[in-house]
Amino acid sequence: YKAGELNKIFKKKVLDAGWSLKDEIPDSWFEPKMDSFKFYGRDMETLLSKTKIAHGRRVFCKPKSEKTKIIMKDIIELLWEDRGLLDKKEYSDAVLKTIELLDKGAIRIAEKVNNDWVVNDWIKKAVILYFPLMKMKTIEIGPFEFHDKIPLKKGFKEMGIRVVPHAICRYGSFIEKGAVLMPSYVNIGANVGSGTMVDTWATVGSCAQVGKNVHISGGVGIGGVLEPVQASPVIIEDNVFLGSRSIIVEGVKVEKEAVLGANVVLTGSTKIIDVTGSKPIYLKGYIPEKSVVIPGSEPKKFNAGSFNVPCALIIGKRKESTNKKTSLNEALRDYNVSV
Repeated sequence: YKAGELNKIFKKKVLDAGWSLKDEIPDSWFEPKMDSFKFYGRDMETLLSKTKIAHGRRVFCKPKSEKTKIIMKDIIELLWEDRGLLDKKEYSDAVLKTIELLDKGAIRIAEKVNNDWVVNDWIKKAVILYFPLMKMKTIEIGPFEFHDKIPLKKGFKEMGIRVVPHAICRYGSFIEKGAVLMPSYVNIGANVGSGTMVDTWATVGSCAQVGKNVHISGGVGIGGVLEPVQASPVIIEDNVFLGSRSIIVEGVKVEKEAVLGANVVLTGSTKIIDVTGSKPIYLKGYIPEKSVVIPGSEPKKFNAGSFNVPCALIIGKRKESTNKKTSLNEALRDYNVSV
C-alpha cells in the first residue's frame, strides 16, 4: 500500500465506526511511517483503537457531538500514558507537530475563556515529551557556540519582531508581531503579545503568558511552570508594567494594567496585602487589575524570635484619566515609588 491508500483505509475505519475526523490528515503524514504499518488494515484498526482510548478520556461528560471527533490532543494524551510509543514515528510526529503549532502561535499553553484562564495541559505534556525526542547538538552562530536539545527561533524579520543582540528565543515560544526584545531570554511554550517590550536581561520562563503592550523592565524574572502539568503558568495580562528586578513565579497572575514597583517578589505563597483601606485585605496568587504594588515586609514569629519576611503591598490604583503609556511610570511616582 502507498501512503494515500493507508490514509483512505484509516478514514474508512473511522467512518465505519461511526466517527469523524475534525482535522484533515494529509497523505504526507503516513509517508514516513510506512515501515510502522506492516499489517496495513490491521495497523489502521490499532491506530484507531488507541486514539479512541485517549479520546475517551478527553470527552467524558462532553456533548454527544464532541464524542466522535479525534484530534491531536488524543494522541498526545495516549503518549503521556505510554512513553514507549515515542519510539514510533507516527506518534512522535504528533509531538513535533504540536510544538510547531505552538511556535507559530496557532495554539497556546493557556488562554482566556469567558474571563477565566484555562490551561491546555495536553500542550504542556507535548512540551515535556518534546525533550526526550530531541538530541543534543552544537549550535553555532558567528563566534558563539551552544550545545542544547532545543533549536533557536528564526525568521524575526518576516514576523515583524525587533530583536536586539543578544536576545534569545527558543523554538516553541511565540512572539507576536510588534514585540521588542532587548538582550533577553524567552523559553519554550512562552507567549509574548504585540507591543510588549522585554527589556535587558529579563527572562520569560517556559509556558509564561505575557499580554499585549506589557513593559518588562530590566532584570525582571518571569518564572516557568511546566510541571505539574495541570498547574497554571505565570500570566501577565495586557498593559502591565513590571518594575526593574521584580520576580513573578509559581503561576502568579498579574491582571491587566497593574503596575509593579522595582524589586517586587511574587511567589505562590507571597502575602499580597491591600493597604488602601482602613483595614488590610490579604490576597494570594494574583494582583488585581490596575493595582499599584510595592515591596513590603511583615513580622513573622520563628523559634529564634520575630523577623520581617517579604510581602507585596497594594498601595493604590492606576488613574483612569492618565494615558496608559505615561501612567506606567506616573502611577508609581504618584506614590513616590521607584521605577
